[in-house]
Amino acid sequence: MGVRHAVVAGGGIGGLAAAVALSRRGWRVTVCERAPALTGIGAGIVLAPNALRALDSIGLGPEVWAGDALPGPVGLRTPDGTWLSRSDSGAMSTRYGLSTRAVHRGFLIDALAAALPPGVVRLGVSVAGVDDAGGAVVVRTSAGDLRADVVVAADGMRSVLRGQLFPRHSGLCHAGEAGWRAVLPGAGLPPQQATETWGRGERFGVVPLVDGRIYVYATTVTGPGAQPADHHAELTRRFGAWHDPIPELLDRLNRRNPDPVGILHHDFHELGSPLPRFHAGRVALLGDAAHAMTPNMGQGGCQAIEDAVVVAHLLARDTDVPAALAAYTKARHRRTTRISRRSRRIGELARLSHPLAASIRNLAVRATPRVVTLRALDTVLGWHPPSGPAPTPASVNVNVNINANVKEQP
Repeated sequence: MGVRHAVVAGGGIGGLAAAVALSRRGWRVTVCERAPALTGIGAGIVLAPNALRALDSIGLGPEVWAGDALPGPVGLRTPDGTWLSRSDSGAMSTRYGLSTRAVHRGFLIDALAAALPPGVVRLGVSVAGVDDAGGAVVVRTSAGDLRADVVVAADGMRSVLRGQLFPRHSGLCHAGEAGWRAVLPGAGLPPQQATETWGRGERFGVVPLVDGRIYVYATTVTGPGAQPADHHAELTRRFGAWHDPIPELLDRLNRRNPDPVGILHHDFHELGSPLPRFHAGRVALLGDAAHAMTPNMGQGGCQAIEDAVVVAHLLARDTDVPAALAAYTKARHRRTTRISRRSRRIGELARLSHPLAASIRNLAVRATPRVVTLRALDTVLGWHPPSGPAPTPASVNVNVNINANVKEQP
């Protein structure tokens, strides 16, 4: 058998991670990315221990472990600064064996792209559809047809290939919120802690990145399509009286500053109901194309990286591509569905806007022991990538691998 060919639709984090994982397992890979350049949007991503382990399994551990872990206490606060829940980052690192890193998405995109052989990524090339002929797949692209042994559809939450493979699925639904994101320079600011502040139907998050910059985000309950005329003014109106350092961070977002910062604004969407499976024939769906979820657990990108590692592992083991992809669905569907539902429930709590409901929520969060909170994360953050001989399709189980010595961090 010659070298097998994989076409990856989409050059985001999940698609590039799949390309790296497949190429390092002997596949010839072509990544089709419709954008003219590989650029991470102006936002951060929190790489939890499960994602760090996955990246390490494909040789990218040193690249993403550089820099400091999230410093100090990590947790939830109220708008006046009162802590609702707090976890020491050192204790969490002891529990999980790895410390969470927060990096700019552009940094991670660059690290993944640099790990690929030259010529793998084709920019400005979009994928319009696939024809699965049984022994191979014909990929219809804007630059002509490609033949592949497998296609990895990592083309995002509005996936063209998902729509082709599952035309009767209900697709995306609005999650009831919209959000702002930005990355600020950290120079001149005191050291920041990773916190999320919950108000009534509003949230503000602060995440220090390993390069010294600060990732900030905010959310509010809204219907689809609402667009403030002035994002900075809207953020100041909603959050300007909240606890320090939020007012100072908002001041740095001011568009009249000499060094303006771009503010991203977007509605939250998710797949309201799970797909029946993550594959069809020789095509596998990955990341947001397979299980678009709300950002409330910070696991969307982490789960895409897990997907990439697992699908490459199973394809390397089994020359029967459809069987390997069936095993991929078995390995990933239940886990990602549970995480997606859990993320949705957290969002429902955070969106509570009635004063009494928000007060009861805050009391419940404050009364929950820290050890209970940590244990609840074990099944998410305790995941380990498959290693050694891949399991048979009948016994695939890569969801959790925890024993008394396993340590992680949320």
